[in-house]
Amino acid sequence: MRKRFLAIASGVTVIATAAISAFGIIATNRLMFLKIKDAEVVLKRESIARRFDAHWYEAIPKTTLKIASPNGYSLHAVFLRPLETTRTVIICHGVTENKINSMKFARMFERLGFNSVVYDHRRHGESGGKTTSFGYYEKMDLQAIIQAIRERIGRRALLGIHGESMGAATMILTAGTYPEESDFYIADCPFSDFTDQVFHILKTTTPLRTPKVIRIANIFLKLRDGYTTSLVSPKQVITHIERPMLFIHSLEDDFILPEMTEELYEQKNGAKSIKLFKKGAHARSFNENPEEYEATVKRFLRKYGFLN
Repeated sequence: MRKRFLAIASGVTVIATAAISAFGIIATNRLMFLKIKDAEVVLKRESIARRFDAHWYEAIPKTTLKIASPNGYSLHAVFLRPLETTRTVIICHGVTENKINSMKFARMFERLGFNSVVYDHRRHGESGGKTTSFGYYEKMDLQAIIQAIRERIGRRALLGIHGESMGAATMILTAGTYPEESDFYIADCPFSDFTDQVFHILKTTTPLRTPKVIRIANIFLKLRDGYTTSLVSPKQVITHIERPMLFIHSLEDDFILPEMTEELYEQKNGAKSIKLFKKGAHARSFNENPEEYEATVKRFLRKYGFLN
């Protein structure tokens, strides 16, 4: 009887372990290898919407850069220089997108008197890297790009960073982790904490309703990619950022909730501004409110002395 019980218990343990392992691998695969949008689809979408002008892009002076990531791959960037100035903004796109999605912001910053650097995050576009880490490794990449651009424009040149969605979270993680080398930041619809964001997605898109799911996934994420979701938390580092920051979000965003931006705004010390648009789904504040968006950025830059 005892042997039979032990055999049954052993069988149940094996089945449970296999089930947990299968879940952990599937869950981390969805994070690490999140499906990236096809580059041609992004180009067509932005071209049809007239947010990307191929004639403008071909005509302006620009330099293609391949910047070494500290994580062992090459980052593909383009330094757009339509203006005779050292005033520059680095633009960080969101997850699943690529640098073509950043061109609309490059045009906006050109109108405001800045050149731009657009680049592909790891595992996106033409950059290397095997996994997406939602800011953990991306923050190291962005720091490498900041340093490379500083070498080109000089230490005294005005440098800003604009980030959208994961790009905004990455920007905050970078600025809050490393010595600040940028003069201002614009955070468009960032998440404040990746664990909270994953839990929000689970609750709204799956029948899973318990944080235990994330704890299991984190065990496998640590083993497979070297970090956990708790290490991707902009709200834990934003108090270290001293330079001015503009926060932007849309109240209609139900993917990354606007409350996350409000939380970050409240925790940010020193110079800061916030704009919550009434219209716009996730990462569509600019698309739905282009003129007001640009006017908001212009007011922010002027308020803190970054416009002539």
